[in-house]
Formats: sequence, C-alpha cells, structure tokens
Amino acid sequence: MTAPPAPAPRPVTLVEARRRRPAVGGGVPSPCVGVCRIDPATGWCAGCWRTLDEIAAWGGSDDATRLRIWAAVEARQTRQRGHSNS
Repeated sequence: MTAPPAPAPRPVTLVEARRRRPAVGGGVPSPCVGVCRIDPATGWCAGCWRTLDEIAAWGGSDDATRLRIWAAVEARQTRQRGHSNS
C-alpha cells in the first residue's frame, strides 16, 4: 500500500511568522516553514512560496526588500486561492 501524499502546507502570513519565530534583532522574519521543495510548475517553494532567487537573496536583504518579498509571497497565495476556488 502506498502512503498518501503529504498535504500541502497551509499558507504562511507575515503576522503568523512574527508570532511563531521573531526575527533576530526585531527585523522581518523569514517565511521559511522548513518545507524546502521547489514546485517545478510554479518555481515557488511549496513551504514558503518564495522563488529560488528570493530564498538566496534573503540573508543579505534589508527589511524593505524582505517586506517586498513577503508582499510577493502573499500575492502568490491570494492568486493560488483564487484559482483553487474557481
């Protein structure tokens, strides 16, 4: 018997990330949830919804750039929910 596929992680929000794991020094927390798997169809991580470029840039990014990445993540989540509800 084959095990069923793992459910997709629930979309993460900036508010939840701040509550779950405050950033070092009070900055913008990472959206990483420890599910590091890039979806070949979208190019996004299945866990944090970032692209490989966004993941690679995160460590050297200032808070303004990190907030732009979060905005992109949340926009992707919203678009994806819209597609799944149609």
